[in-house]
Amino acid sequence: MFKLTQYFSTKATPQSQPMPGTAQLPNSAGGYTWSVDDWVQLDRFLSLGSEGGTYYISERKLSIDNAEALVRCLGTDGPRVIARIVEISDAGRAPKNDPAIFALALAAKLGDEATRKAAYAALPKVCRIGTHLMHFAEYAQAFGGWGRGMRKAVASWFNARPADELALQLVKYQARDGWSTRDLLRLAHPRAASPSHDRLFAWVTKGALPEGAAADPALALLVAKDALARITSAREAANVIRTHRVPREAVPTELLAHAEVWEALLADMPMTAMIRNLATMTRVGLLTPGASATKTVVARLGDNARLAKARIHPVAVLAALLTYKSGRGARGSTTWSPIAQVIDALDAAFYATFKTIEPSGKRLLLALDVSGSMTCGTIAGVPGLTPRVGSAAMALVTAATEQDHTLVGFSAASGGFGGKWGGGESGLTTLAISPRQRLDDVVATINRVPMGGTDCALPMLWATRNKVDVDTFVVYTDNETWAGSVHPAQALRAYREARGIPAKLVVVGMISNGFTIADPNDAGMLDVVGFDTAVPPVISDFARA
Repeated sequence: MFKLTQYFSTKATPQSQPMPGTAQLPNSAGGYTWSVDDWVQLDRFLSLGSEGGTYYISERKLSIDNAEALVRCLGTDGPRVIARIVEISDAGRAPKNDPAIFALALAAKLGDEATRKAAYAALPKVCRIGTHLMHFAEYAQAFGGWGRGMRKAVASWFNARPADELALQLVKYQARDGWSTRDLLRLAHPRAASPSHDRLFAWVTKGALPEGAAADPALALLVAKDALARITSAREAANVIRTHRVPREAVPTELLAHAEVWEALLADMPMTAMIRNLATMTRVGLLTPGASATKTVVARLGDNARLAKARIHPVAVLAALLTYKSGRGARGSTTWSPIAQVIDALDAAFYATFKTIEPSGKRLLLALDVSGSMTCGTIAGVPGLTPRVGSAAMALVTAATEQDHTLVGFSAASGGFGGKWGGGESGLTTLAISPRQRLDDVVATINRVPMGGTDCALPMLWATRNKVDVDTFVVYTDNETWAGSVHPAQALRAYREARGIPAKLVVVGMISNGFTIADPNDAGMLDVVGFDTAVPPVISDFARA
């Protein structure tokens, strides 16, 4: 009998071909997957951005693809887009705020009247600091000029803040992206909301303390900054910093070489600034084993309420952990000796930055795509934070919550390369890692797993072959699957039939491309966005339902 089913089957179709009767399209690797809708791609872009591109897609093309999806969403429902931007940005769910600012600027310039109005109204919620506002101005400049709506929104951003809070913004964020606060004021023409605001605007535009500044409490920070410019003694500088709560940006560079100055800065240093400056504070000798400053840093990193209030994203903590532990800056030749207590505190803070998760009580297989494409590109532009590393970190959060879980890495057999690159079949490796291990140790373990071709069906095939009972498969991937003889969706349905379990599939997309291995017509499959802080609870809820 001539077996036509070797060429056409609804149960086992090579990933290099579309599944019969489906709307699958070729992905960037040549395999066939489904296309996510524009709203899913918008979420991926707002959470993951497009910086660095991917193995298969250049940064330019990935950025254009996401921008085009954004434009289509704006054409469908602009106010919904604005609401989504605000929801993700205001809650601190994304590693970087830049994609949200870009999307808001594009909406403000290219949206319809209702969308533009909503975008400008959302400006203070998305652009919370001076840097954000200058990013917005740069993006908006690319889409149009400074119309009435733009001038009014920017002017309101300055005037809506109490004068003392505005003074802090003006001191900390004087220039970014080729823009300065002077440029913004010149273009927005705000009418000062108070005499103090008027003095602040005069300081920005003229570059000198205005008359009456010394007697205005709202300008105390500006007076202190002016005084620091004339001080050479670290002790005197530290006193001024403590008295007026001066931020690092207002301190002359030569004074930042002294531990005494950093100790004064640490007293009121915001969480984000503290995490970014751990290496510097160690290098200048402020942070040493057992020092009081070290104990302060460790205590703050362990304060969950403080982390939440500061909107500290897990990626910020993970980036700090990877950099701090290395003892060497990503750029330049700066070095320091990492302190074990700080590394441990950063590790614990990573888990704390995710939302509270209620265990599902289900059997989960956490499957990490460790193929070659997952080693390229970066998440949020963080050096060293590839999708491969990021997927391991995300999986550990769920593993720390779910007692009944198994962790595996797939693409190559444990003995070497697999798929087309190695000349053999792709395989799967059980990962002997635990959420009780330190995150950096786990990342090192993941990086030792052999790479190969991408076959996202392997977790289901492995569970079927080894008779492993799984309620929910969670696959962390870039969705660029191509190497298998059966599609992941077909492998899941075969598993359900073989084991008699209505197993589900959660696809955690680690790249902001437009592909997915989840069948949109199967209610037992779900797409979520990698490194969105809301994802682990969503996985748990979906597994439990």
